Formats: sequence, C-alpha cells, structure tokens
Amino acid sequence: MTSQKQIELCEYCKTEISGNFCSNCGRARTLKRINSKYIISQIGSILNFDKGILFTIKELLIRPGQSVQIFIHKDRKTLVKPIVFIIICSLTYTILQRLFNFKDGYVNYSFGDDITSTSIFDWVTNNYGYANLLLAIFIALWIRLFFRKHNYNLFEILILLCFVMGVGMLIFSFFGMIDSLSNLKIADKGFLIGVLYISWGIGLFFKGNKLVNSIKGLLCYFLGLISFTLIILVLGTTIDWISP
Repeated sequence: MTSQKQIELCEYCKTEISGNFCSNCGRARTLKRINSKYIISQIGSILNFDKGILFTIKELLIRPGQSVQIFIHKDRKTLVKPIVFIIICSLTYTILQRLFNFKDGYVNYSFGDDITSTSIFDWVTNNYGYANLLLAIFIALWIRLFFRKHNYNLFEILILLCFVMGVGMLIFSFFGMIDSLSNLKIADKGFLIGVLYISWGIGLFFKGNKLVNSIKGLLCYFLGLISFTLIILVLGTTIDWISP
C-alpha cells in the first residue's frame, strides 16, 4: 500500500504549491533569513538605476508627464510608489537643510509673537519638506478645477503632484546646498527653477497645448499656495478668537 503524498498549500491563498513559489499569488514557499546580504539587497533595490529611486528621478526629470501617465494607466511598477517617493524627497530636503543650514522655506510671515498664525507659519517654514504634503492638496484642488475637462480624479492628480513636487524638493535641496557651500546666493533661483519644473510637469501630463497647460499649472501652484496661506490665517485667527 503506497502512502498518500501530502499536499502543501500556500499560507496566504490556499493554492497547492508544487515549486518554490505559489503559482497563484507568487509568494515564496519559504522566506530566507534576514541578514546583512538581505539589508544590502534591499537598499540596492531602492537606489538602483533600473527600477529604484534613481530611475524614478531620472524618468521624472526627462519625461515627467509621460512617466506618470504610464504609472497611472499601464504599469504601477515602473516608478517608486508616489507616497513613498514624496516622503523620501521631503526627508532628504529636511536632512540636507539641517546639515547645510540653507534657507528653509520660501514663504515667511510674521503677525506678532502672540498671534497663533505666526506660530503655524513658523512650523511651515521650519518643516517645509513635510508642509509640501499639505500644500499638494490645495494645488490638486485648483488643478482639478482648471483641468476639469480631463478625466482625472483628485487622487490621480495627487499622484502626479507627489512625483513632480518630490523632484521639486530635490531641486530646492540641490540649490540650497550650492548656496550654503559657496558664495553663490542661488537658493531663491533654485526655488524658481523648482516651481517652473513642477508647472512643466503638470503641463506635460495633460493633453493639449503644453505651454498653455504649463502656465495653468504655474497658476494652480500659486493659487494653491495662496489658499494654503489663507487657511492658516483663518485657522490661527479662529484659535485666537475662541481662546480665553
């Protein structure tokens, strides 16, 4: 009498496994232990120039509109995930600003030491990298309005902004470092170039006249910045009004 062969099932999808990987979900039969080689390989996968962060930066610098279009419509594995990308770029900006002590933030307001709005703006200028995550929401709303004839929802527009604003942060960082390490006062020029890049990336993403789209993208950026500023003022004024 022959013994019955034991069937091994995938722990996740319960499909029968006949090799090293599940034929249904693709998960490995057994996971290798985490060691130094694993850590090095993971760092390499993030930074590699074929599919990682460097590849994403290269593609977004050369063809931002087309790259994001492909990510949204065809292949979600071509670029680093948008939320991860903008967080990495914002963290990079924050770290470099602390190291090189270049001007952090390009919008500075002061309404008096006892005004709540001033405290909020101080946080924004001291955490400009992370404040961009909030700013992107306001810019996205204006883009949704200006490009309403295009069939993109708010979340798809936010994905676009995560990518182009992430690269914009890296441009700010690069010029800020040059400004700090030399006698060239170019941090403000870096901000201008970064904003123009963001506007250009927005313009290339949508169909139609690219120059007109880029101008509309630039307008959306500054309207988003103004809206962000007004919300802070309203919030600060409301807090001061209800506080004893």
